[in-house]
Parts: sequence; structure tokens; C-alpha cells
Amino acid sequence: MLLKITLPASGLLLVACLAASPRPQSLSGTPQPAAKSESPNAPAYNKDGAMLFPKRYREWVFLSSGVDMSYNPTAQASGHPTFDNVFVNPEAYAQFVQTGTWPDKTVLVLESRAGMDKGSINHRGHYQGTEVMGVEVHVKDEARFPGKWAFFDMDNEVSGSLFPKEASCYSCHAEHAAVDTTFVQFYPTLLPIAKQKQTLSASYLKEGATAK
Repeated sequence: MLLKITLPASGLLLVACLAASPRPQSLSGTPQPAAKSESPNAPAYNKDGAMLFPKRYREWVFLSSGVDMSYNPTAQASGHPTFDNVFVNPEAYAQFVQTGTWPDKTVLVLESRAGMDKGSINHRGHYQGTEVMGVEVHVKDEARFPGKWAFFDMDNEVSGSLFPKEASCYSCHAEHAAVDTTFVQFYPTLLPIAKQKQTLSASYLKEGATAK
């Protein structure tokens, strides 16, 4: 998944245009192509640098769901199962499928929900509750962040706070992630693509060899 904390993130970008305005002409009189508007799924920020909540992330590509995952080897089960759902903006997913890598403006959203065991006709196992416990965002924005990637904690549905570079999530992802500081090893539809494209990180491959 992303990291094991809590968090929500981004909004729609609207581009205004005047339909009646003629296209700009070059000196030769040849019409110039219209500028492409940025995707509504691209990361957006307020004037203070906080990332805006991506309100439509549940319409994005669903990558995986983990239950009670922890990267701490001594962690104990809490007795209250938690589901972590991961979504990615469709533009980034499409490029990963083609190249095995993440493009600039990739947005990964981790949504946490409580696991339920009794309800309706269910008598065994767990299903996800309706309440969102937290949302985190892992965003790639090369012009904005020195390390290209950043984490935001979305504690409301307006904007999120940036995790400081000293936070353990940055070093953990840098040291153990399968592809470009992201935990593709936990995304079953993407890991085979990364293997085929040979984009798996050296650290991940080394860990795999050690585990054998």
C-alpha cells in the first residue's frame, strides 16, 4: 500500500475559455493548435501549498485492498481489522501499463475503512464499513517537490497537510518500494507489468533475492 497512517486530497481544475475568440494566428497566418487543458485529475494546491482534496478519486482506477497491513515486523493485530484501498488517477495508470513507470502528476490515494464482521446476512469474514477513517495521498510533482514525490495527510475533504521530509514514510518508500518509491509489489495487476518492463528497483530485487 502507501504507508500505514491516516489521510484525504485534490480538486477539479477548471479552465475558462471564450468560445467566440478566434484562434491565435502565427505570422504566416497558419492557425496555431489550441493549448491543452490540464487533466481534472492532476494535483492542485491552494495558495499555502496544501494539496486540494481529490474529490473524485473513487472514480479512478482501483489498484488493490490490503487488510491489517503493517511494515513493522513486531506489530501485533489490533483486533479491529482495517481495510486500505488504493486508487490512482487514470492518466498515470495508462502510462504505467505502457511503460512500467509513473509519469509526472501521478496521484495515489490510500483510503482506510474499518472492517466489519456482523451485518445483514454475513456470518464469517470481514467487509468494509461505510465510514472513511482516513485518507493519504502520494503525489509525484517534479517541479514542486525536490524529491519528485510527496505525502499529504488529508484530515478533511478540502485540503491536506504535507508530511515533512523527515517523516519515516519517505525513507521507507525509498528503501523498499518496487517501482519509483511506490509499493507496486502490493498491486497485483501492476507488478507483472513492472517485471515485464524491467522497471523494478534494485533494492526491491535485492530484498527478493535475500528472502529466497
